[in-house]
Amino acid sequence: MVMEQQLQKISADRFIALVDSPEYADRIVELVEGEIVEMSKPSGLHGQITFLLSLKIGNYVVDNGLGIVTAADTGFILERNPDGRDTVRGLDIAFISSANAPAVLPDQLVVVAPDLAVEVISPSNEAEDIHHKIRQLLAAGTALVWIVYPRTRTVEVHSHSGSATLESGDFLSGGDVLPGFEIPVREIFPDPETS
Repeated sequence: MVMEQQLQKISADRFIALVDSPEYADRIVELVEGEIVEMSKPSGLHGQITFLLSLKIGNYVVDNGLGIVTAADTGFILERNPDGRDTVRGLDIAFISSANAPAVLPDQLVVVAPDLAVEVISPSNEAEDIHHKIRQLLAAGTALVWIVYPRTRTVEVHSHSGSATLESGDFLSGGDVLPGFEIPVREIFPDPETS
């Protein structure tokens, strides 16, 4: 959910300088078309689901030497515009193939779009912003976007060829982005009966 917006249009470079200042030390922010947008802190369930899915993706990527997996709202520069209306989005989980990234990412915002982007929805997320984020990711070159909905225990899969919603009994596939990766959707969510 958007909690605060600043009206001044700023570039990604200015954004980097601002978020390193003490004013932003304990805040989660993104830059959306030149505007700083503050996001609410994730819930415990959000963190648990993000960990479970990042563990599965990460193990698969490492075991098969496919590239890099990031987490913890890693910042990606998705748009650079001449008028300073740049976009920097944080992603819960992202995969960047070896062909698109060095073995170790630099200690700065990532300048290449991920091959796979994953967002775990929190109660405060607004549908309009999530759909905007999906469009920005696909336009920047991301091939596959997974939107995970904890309340309905479903996953929306978005690509340039279309969208689909997967239910608990379906299988989530990495397709051409993560060849051979496939898990039951139900495994993404903690089992309330064993908690």
